[in-house]
Amino acid sequence: MGATFVGMPPFPVAAREKLADTQLRRNLAHATATIRAKRASVVGEVPDWEDLRVQAAAVKDDTLTHLDEHLLALEEALTARGATVHWARDAAEACAVVAQVARAHGVDEVVKVKSMVTAEIGLNEALADEGIAAVETDLAELIVQLGEDLPSHILVPAIHRNRAEIRDIFRSRMAAAGRAAPEDLSSEPAELAGAARLHLREKFLNATMAVSGANFAVAETGTLVVVESEGNGRMCLTLPDVLVSVVGIEKVVPSWSDLDLFLRLLPRSSTGERMNPYTSTWSGVTPGDGPQEVHVVLLDNGRTRALADEVGRQALRCIRCSACLNVCPVYERVGGHAYGSVYPGPIGAILNPLLRGPGHDAQVDSLPYASTLCGACADVCPVSIDIPEVLVHLRSRVVDAHRGDRLPTAEAAAMRATGWALGDAGRLSAAERIAGVAGRLWRGRRMPGGRAAIGWIPGPGSRWTGARDLPAPPAESFRAWWRRTGRDEGSAP
Repeated sequence: MGATFVGMPPFPVAAREKLADTQLRRNLAHATATIRAKRASVVGEVPDWEDLRVQAAAVKDDTLTHLDEHLLALEEALTARGATVHWARDAAEACAVVAQVARAHGVDEVVKVKSMVTAEIGLNEALADEGIAAVETDLAELIVQLGEDLPSHILVPAIHRNRAEIRDIFRSRMAAAGRAAPEDLSSEPAELAGAARLHLREKFLNATMAVSGANFAVAETGTLVVVESEGNGRMCLTLPDVLVSVVGIEKVVPSWSDLDLFLRLLPRSSTGERMNPYTSTWSGVTPGDGPQEVHVVLLDNGRTRALADEVGRQALRCIRCSACLNVCPVYERVGGHAYGSVYPGPIGAILNPLLRGPGHDAQVDSLPYASTLCGACADVCPVSIDIPEVLVHLRSRVVDAHRGDRLPTAEAAAMRATGWALGDAGRLSAAERIAGVAGRLWRGRRMPGGRAAIGWIPGPGSRWTGARDLPAPPAESFRAWWRRTGRDEGSAP
């Protein structure tokens, strides 16, 4: 079994460790810069791009407002076409459905289409506990799985690996999972892809059951949609006899005309392509063609919790394009693992707290602070999610969730002390005098423009001065100057 995100430290701790990994930073800088350039080029070709973003946001918002109606329509259409629909409230229920289908058919190995939602629910680990191996067939996911690693990007899960590292993983791990890599395998991309192709071909041809997610679910026809670039998804969706698709309830769109809109936005935002090489659609069972038993698991797992949040619900518009990761200065420097979740980057910093709720886990509570609030993520989001707005909102929810804690955080203690000082004129005047003395003692450098700065503060304050300039308080406060110059006696300024 590979690594999991369980037990990951809060973001500041994890980020500090990743910042020290120079190879990781080089890998990320090269990969994100390449993807950003491709996206900018193809988006620039669309004169009405901003109109499409606004339209997509409106469609998503209206769909979420009437989500119950669209989900029932989707269930009815899927059932009419021979699919079996299951409703799962959480990860445990969803995993149980997939495991039960696998046991019913006596399979001990399933092939998988790349799926964020199955990673979210820990499906691979749940199936492993049942003695069932889940084989990732997306190239990047295969690299992560063979390396017993964790995904670090929505679109390119192995973005933190370079070609030499991938070659070493294939050479050392591929044989234990199936067909071995060639002994003379080099780090050339074509050779790496060829080794993966031969390894996976055996898996496809022997598979009885496949598991997928879905990028979209069209309610009016009961059609599920997967977009991909390699063709592995098409193999999984057509060759096995049994197919189980796990779909988040927010993936529903009302009609094919709505789907057309999102298929214009997604590839340009994600891979920097005008259209996806493979767009697969399926609606239930077609006798004699493709899987003859189809199950669809409609998953909540916190999505109704997010839907109830009037500010945060816009995160459910997300179409998992990863554009926000590729422009985020924080993500580019620390990578996806620091976020401690299958959903990294700016969208993960809001989606995880919304799905799981604040106040229960220090790692989740740290995510809304994993941002500079620069706004680059909102600028590129194809469905116009205002990620900075949601981040600020979630920060307030995290603070509210901890107001009753017996031991307040350092930040909460500082705010209380500040409120106490500001609440009385005498205390404020005393604090100003103390600050003036401290500023004269500790100032150690000059800020741009020549203003004096405090070079170091002892104790917890050193966390600020170790990374930022702190303007030194003036030797004379405004109150003292006002009294000295007689302004409080009615004289004209």
